[in-house]
Amino acid sequence: MVISNDLKPGNYFSYDGNIYVVLDTLHNKTAMAKMVIKLKTKNLRTGAITNISLSGGEKVEDIHIDKEAMSYLYDDGDSIVFMNQETYEQISIPKNRLENEMKFLVAALPVEIISYQGEVLSLNLPAKVALKITHTEPGVSGDTQTRALKDATCETGLLIKVPLFIEEHEKVWVKTEDGSYDSRVN
Repeated sequence: MVISNDLKPGNYFSYDGNIYVVLDTLHNKTAMAKMVIKLKTKNLRTGAITNISLSGGEKVEDIHIDKEAMSYLYDDGDSIVFMNQETYEQISIPKNRLENEMKFLVAALPVEIISYQGEVLSLNLPAKVALKITHTEPGVSGDTQTRALKDATCETGLLIKVPLFIEEHEKVWVKTEDGSYDSRVN
């Protein structure tokens, strides 16, 4: 058990039958009222971001999360298969649990699988992923007073905005946090 006052960003805990990771904390103490700990959390089973308010000194269950480095292997239709590069152990995760992450998965991409007591909870992607542009319109000269962008489709089907100078078949770095263009791969 851990006291709510001690929770910090990055801590994992169990509350009301769900497993959360703390994203941010706010301690609110006034002279007339008891301390309230406001937590911005991510539910690791559903991926939902929620706010939880706990009273100061309230206890929640501290849990140990297992993190395993793996790499994307292939899509078998119903699930995505990952492999541990040291032990060659493979695990399958249903596609419906990885809807957002699938937009960034390319062959041999290193990822981190987060699990609790054998239950796979989530997948941590690298901060940036190199993706090949499969379709984009040619850049048109003209109003370039501001940063001109155009639509581009990546090899995974992800639609992003790229600068006019990016052409088809080029590789670009894409931020996995928000799916935005970062830079051209050299």
